[in-house]
Amino acid sequence: MTNYSDAELSTMLTEIESDLTERKESFQGDAPSKIRQAVCAFANDLPNHRKAGVIFVGARDDGTPSGLPITDALLLSLTDIKTDGNIVPPPSMTVQKRLVSGVELAVLTVEPADAPPARFKGQIWIRTGPRRDIATQQDERILNEKRRHRDRPFDVRPVPSATIADLDRRLFEGVYLPSSIPIALLDANNRSYEERLASLKMIASTDDTTPTVLGTLVLGTRTRDFLPGAYIQFLRIRGTTIPDPVVDDRVIDGPIGEVLKKTDDKFAAHIRTAVEITSGPVEIRRHDYPLEGLQQFVRNAVLHRNYEGTNAPVRVYWFDDRVEIISPGGPYGSVTRQNFGQPGIADYRNPNLAEALHGLGFIQRFGYGIGIARQALQKNGNPPPEFDVQQSHVIVTVRRSP
Repeated sequence: MTNYSDAELSTMLTEIESDLTERKESFQGDAPSKIRQAVCAFANDLPNHRKAGVIFVGARDDGTPSGLPITDALLLSLTDIKTDGNIVPPPSMTVQKRLVSGVELAVLTVEPADAPPARFKGQIWIRTGPRRDIATQQDERILNEKRRHRDRPFDVRPVPSATIADLDRRLFEGVYLPSSIPIALLDANNRSYEERLASLKMIASTDDTTPTVLGTLVLGTRTRDFLPGAYIQFLRIRGTTIPDPVVDDRVIDGPIGEVLKKTDDKFAAHIRTAVEITSGPVEIRRHDYPLEGLQQFVRNAVLHRNYEGTNAPVRVYWFDDRVEIISPGGPYGSVTRQNFGQPGIADYRNPNLAEALHGLGFIQRFGYGIGIARQALQKNGNPPPEFDVQQSHVIVTVRRSP
């Protein structure tokens, strides 16, 4: 991550015409939206500076201080920009209180995205000189070309043996596109099918229509022909050990949205509800597992698993006393065996898949899945989840509610 020196920040603060800096007097009114637009624009790095952009909060347009108190609450609100799900894929950015030219300012440092374009509420924002703009069709092409020449995450690498005919066009145009792009924006442009696929990283580019790993996962008609491990193996075992009888065995495959919906259906079918009517005038219903908790753990497993170099599926083993969810691939990036599951610690092996799952509504906020699951378990009376974190896999064990 870039860490500009105090002297560099002082110079950038006063460079009014720079396309690497932006200033905001406060975080009130329309400033939160405009700051998110700026974060999106710096992440897209259309001028190809390959340098981090900086947003100063607490400074006027001419670089003079506005007198804004830089409180912990303000810094937390700014940090939330990374995880609130409005910018996808999640931007790589830091938020700091810095002393710049003798004045305390909040400084957001935004790194160029590895796989542009990034979108804020479905729109691609860019910098043109000192101004922000919505990307034109040509700007999108340039951003897509930039993606082709970078060290791309695995989820946007092309699948050489697949063709555009292996993608479900009806699923893309009828479900994915409307869920990812504002309807008004869709109605206002005349981009072709290939241009829209390329913009959303489902194919390599308009010139190379080879589906990406992301496109194959989200829209593939034969996903497992190209990514053999891209499915969920569900087993309901009558007992507490693997050799005990299997009473429900299901391979759940297809486009990733369908996989998650079918898994939700399996969970709902096997969750048992006890009704208590003796302790009070109103009956109390208790589930052996909270559906929301199991959903979050499976979505995390599908999102963060390793799709490269393994044919292993995500496995869900449902025993009489517990549910085990096994995800191929260990911790990634800033997440380690030691800090796994801690609040605020998140990294993305598949950042563009995170964007897709957010667009489809399976993820509301980035980095909060385990926290939401913990709360659901606690509310339902289940013990806390248990994590076995190895370099090759992660196992989450959820114990049945007493």
